[in-house]
Amino acid sequence: MNEIELLKNKCYSYAQNQQNCLLLNSNQIQAAMGLNRYEFIFMCGCSDQFKTNEQSALVQLKNFIEKNRGKWMGLSLSYDLKNELEQLESNNCNQLDFPVLNVFVPDAVICIDKALKITCNNLSIWEKINQQEIAFKKPLPKLEFTPRVSKENYLHTIKQIQTHILNGDVYELNYCIEFYKTACPEIEPVNVYQTLNAVSPTPYSALWIDHTHVIACASPERFLLKKATNIYSQPIKGTIKRMADQDADQEQKALLLNSEKERAENLMIVDLVRNDLSKSCEIGSIKVDELFGIYSFKNLHQMISTVSGKLKTNDIVEAICHAFPMGSMTGAPKIKAMEIIEQLEQTQRGMYSGSIGYINPEGDFDLNVVIRSLQYHKKKGYLSFEVGSAITIDSDPESEYNECLLKGELMMQIFNGTT
Repeated sequence: MNEIELLKNKCYSYAQNQQNCLLLNSNQIQAAMGLNRYEFIFMCGCSDQFKTNEQSALVQLKNFIEKNRGKWMGLSLSYDLKNELEQLESNNCNQLDFPVLNVFVPDAVICIDKALKITCNNLSIWEKINQQEIAFKKPLPKLEFTPRVSKENYLHTIKQIQTHILNGDVYELNYCIEFYKTACPEIEPVNVYQTLNAVSPTPYSALWIDHTHVIACASPERFLLKKATNIYSQPIKGTIKRMADQDADQEQKALLLNSEKERAENLMIVDLVRNDLSKSCEIGSIKVDELFGIYSFKNLHQMISTVSGKLKTNDIVEAICHAFPMGSMTGAPKIKAMEIIEQLEQTQRGMYSGSIGYINPEGDFDLNVVIRSLQYHKKKGYLSFEVGSAITIDSDPESEYNECLLKGELMMQIFNGTT
């Protein structure tokens, strides 16, 4: 085990006894376009925090960021923050009760940058972490998840969405379904994260622990990155399973790259992102840095595009809000898509389709898309994950259902005793 992996494991051990912590892990995977800045960030303790489910959350977030300017902050944004940004509602089943917005200033930050240089801003906690015994992952309990939507209902809903498309309401819509476990035996969040990360290492992996709420995230997708005056978004649309045989795997990549359906979906979201970023960026600065890039992860190949622009101001909250929630998880046009999502889905998404990330002392930030993730309410014993796919007029309902099962396979696998 090298120095970097040893330190990560010591941070995992230390996190086991923390009420507030955020762990962001790139797994030494090159992000699309090489836009990594940090390999690993571990925030623990809490010197200041703001979390809310109330309206005016964004005004209060601005005030919190201004008050703590020049400090590291951990940030989580629930999908349901959309209701403050637009005239929308969330009335579906909600067993997780995640705050709509949660931001905290940690007592300590351990940071490993792209060059693998290690820094820590708290010597006392640094010493405690270095004294930790390594916590190796343990077998997780065997659990079976219940789908909130039956296959029959799923197929019927896809046809409803396609009727909306034929009527001109939307061009594309991301429809998601929940799998859940009630009365879940107590599970150790760090152990869940380690197991998930071992099965599916990704460049935007994250673990968020906040008292009763936990998110273990194996996300391959970046929502927004701010570097100085530049902002980047890297939507994913297009997924195909990897093959063990090298030649077959290359054929899968070619199939994905040349799929008219996947390219059409990706292009629609690129256009939506360009429009979102234009609200915060200087006129004429929006550009598509890469279109239809194919990137490979442990289990899947993904089609990723990169859109960037030059910000008009340094207003962090404004830049985030103009693009939130991300188009890859809603559809186009975005507001109408979100209205239909609320009508057709049966679960409030909560942190799923939301975002987790950091704001650094320079005022830059990096936020992921919360997908391929487990949400856990410790007091209720409620464990949940959601999966979805982009529906177009050309979508085959059976194929879309199978894509959802493929994405959900990862979460089911770590609780079926095979890892």
